[in-house]
Amino acid sequence: MVLRKAGTAAAAAGVVAFGFLGLVTMGTYAAGGTPQLAANRSALSPGTVPAAYQDAIQKWGSLCSEISPPMLAAQLYQESGFDPKAQSGVGAQGMAQFMPGTWPMYATDGDGDGRKDVWNPYDAIATAAVYDCALAKDVAGVPGDPQANMLAAYNAGPYAVTTNRGIPPYRETQGYVRNIQAMARSFAAPTAPVEVSAQSAAAIYFAQTKLGTPYLWGGEGLASQNGQFDCSGLTKAAFETVGIELPRVANDQWYAGPHPSRDQLRPGDLVFFATDLGDPRTIHHVGIYVGGGYMLNAPHTGAVIRYDKIDTREYIGATRVTSDGAQALPTRGGGGNGAVNAPSRPGTTAPTPTAPGSRPAAAAPPAPTAAGRVNGAAGTGGTG
Repeated sequence: MVLRKAGTAAAAAGVVAFGFLGLVTMGTYAAGGTPQLAANRSALSPGTVPAAYQDAIQKWGSLCSEISPPMLAAQLYQESGFDPKAQSGVGAQGMAQFMPGTWPMYATDGDGDGRKDVWNPYDAIATAAVYDCALAKDVAGVPGDPQANMLAAYNAGPYAVTTNRGIPPYRETQGYVRNIQAMARSFAAPTAPVEVSAQSAAAIYFAQTKLGTPYLWGGEGLASQNGQFDCSGLTKAAFETVGIELPRVANDQWYAGPHPSRDQLRPGDLVFFATDLGDPRTIHHVGIYVGGGYMLNAPHTGAVIRYDKIDTREYIGATRVTSDGAQALPTRGGGGNGAVNAPSRPGTTAPTPTAPGSRPAAAAPPAPTAAGRVNGAAGTGGTG
C-alpha cells in the first residue's frame, strides 16, 4: 500500500524514544486477564463480510438455533471467499459451492426475485442456511453440541453422525468442525474486551529487527530475496517466530482472530487497510500495531520497513491473532474438497429439506431486497 500520509522519521524516532520495549510490554500485558468473547456469538463483527451481503447473512444465519450468522459467514468464506462466481475443479458452483445435483433439493429464493439461481449470492446464502438447518434436524436426537453435530453432518453426512452418536472419528470431519467453529469467532462481534495475546511482543521484536530493510513485492525474507519483505510477508514471518502460521496475503490474515475496536488496540495486533471499507476483499495492506497510533510495516516499493501512523482513510480495522484462528483458515486453490454434495456414505440418506417457513418456533427471516446487489468479484490478493 502506498501510504499517502506516512509518518516522518522524526515521529517514528519519537515512538522508539518513548521506550519501544516498554510500550510493547505494557500494552501487551496491561490488559491481561480480560474476559474471552462471550459464548453466544450472534452478531457479525463490522467489516468481516462484504457490506452487500451482511444483512442476508445476519438474517439467514438465524434460520434455526443450531447456526449463527458468524458460523454461516465462516462457511461461506471457507467455501468461496464470498465470491458468487466461484467454481471448483469438481464442479461446485457459487458462493456456497453447491454441486449441481444437490442444489435443486435445497434451492431457496433468497431475494424474492422469483428465481433460485446458484450464481445469485442471496440465493446461495439462503440455501446454505436451509441446508444447514435440514442437517441439524436430521441429527437433532444425537447427544452433544447441536452445532458441532450439524457441522459434522455437513462434512460426513447425517448417517455418520447418528451411527457414531456424535462427531465421527474421521480426521477430516473433526478438523472441519473445529475449524468452522474457530473461524466463526473471527466473524463474531466481540461482546467483551478481546483477550490480549502474550505472543505479540515476540512478533513485534522480530519485525523491529527488520527496520530499514528495503521493501520487496512478494518478499518473504528468503535468502534468495536478500531477506526482504512485502507487507504480509513481514507479518507472516513475525508470527512464525511464535509458532503461528498465517496465510500469505493480507486479506486472508484479516480472519486470523477476533477484531478489537480502535480504542481496544494493543501492540501486536495486525492493522489492515482497504480501498473499500465496506468490503474486506479489498484489503491490500497490513502492519503490526506498536502503540501510540503507530504500526511497523513494509509500506511499498521504494520504501523500507518503518513506523507509520495507522489513522488514514483506508484503515478498516484490526485483528488480534490467535493460534486457533490462524489454523482454521482455508488453503485456497485446492481440488474442490469444500463442495456441497448430498451425503454419499453407504447407508446415508439425504437430509430432509427444511423449507424456510418450517423453522421451529420462528418464521424464516424476511428476504433481503436486491437493492445494492453486487457481483462481488474476489479481491486481488492483498499481498501489500
